[in-house]
Amino acid sequence: MADPIRLTLALAEGSVALPDAGRIAVFAPRVGADLRALPQDRVEVITGFKPDADYFGGLGYTCVVAPEGRYGAAIVCLPRAKMLARALVAKAAAVTDGPIIVDGAKTDGIESMLRECRRRVTVSAPMSKAHGKIFNFPAGPEFADWAAGTPEPVEGGYVTAPGVFSADGIDPASRFLGDHLPVKMGTHVVDLGGGWGYLAARALERDTISRLDLVEADHAALTCARENIGDPRVRFHWDDATRWQPESAVDTVIMNPPFHKGRAAEPELGRAFIRAAAAMLKPGGQLWLVANRHLPYEAALAQSFAQVKEVAGDTRFKVLRAARPARKVR
Repeated sequence: MADPIRLTLALAEGSVALPDAGRIAVFAPRVGADLRALPQDRVEVITGFKPDADYFGGLGYTCVVAPEGRYGAAIVCLPRAKMLARALVAKAAAVTDGPIIVDGAKTDGIESMLRECRRRVTVSAPMSKAHGKIFNFPAGPEFADWAAGTPEPVEGGYVTAPGVFSADGIDPASRFLGDHLPVKMGTHVVDLGGGWGYLAARALERDTISRLDLVEADHAALTCARENIGDPRVRFHWDDATRWQPESAVDTVIMNPPFHKGRAAEPELGRAFIRAAAAMLKPGGQLWLVANRHLPYEAALAQSFAQVKEVAGDTRFKVLRAARPARKVR
């Protein structure tokens, strides 16, 4: 993850220099990143992750999902996923007329990225700080082969994209939940954190469902879901699943909630999904959730629902059904 200390010091010491004019593209900064060392009126945050877009938009930054036009400089906040990191560098190099600045933590692969960039271009002396590095190089065509192309479909013919959850194939936990979904789910179903659409597609095998809302914060994953599910019953929402609410209460919520922020497990994210689900269900509604066996979601479910039961499980996963949601769970 990018660190504001590195960027601020690099600009102050002159190891990174910005042009006097032109927009500055900042690719994939995460919530909490401090961009105050940059001239805000020239910054354009480029992110497809809705919580990040909401955060920086709330601070007054211009936010877009994809680059628009040319930029005088670009800053790439290195993500963990290697293929996504390469794609971001390629995208930045293709739309920038000045320096490309790459900032990242050691745990996110900054050392490997530095080595790969050095094989292609002349790279500035990197500055090391806060368990990471920042370096820069002039934009050019040397990274064109890193651009994200059209990936090969995975099992089932599903389309994915670099960096999205389970980009290499169907997630085993999602498959496990899909195999254990009930026959009767009501007419209105919500898939919270629906990713590229596998669980929604499995739910839609039921003709009794008249509407399914798929909510996903990752714009790239949602784009894949639109391609993977050509069913008119589906409505797609680019939104934060912990905040999104339907117009009226729903019958069933299904989810395989994310539980990582960076490399560390963060069960609170899953607990936020649970609270959001309880708040949108009808009094007789139900939540179907899959989780890794070790994740302690039962207590959170018991706080938001009157009935909680494990309906399927093995040594790796558990499928939990929760019913009779409590009111005012947020």
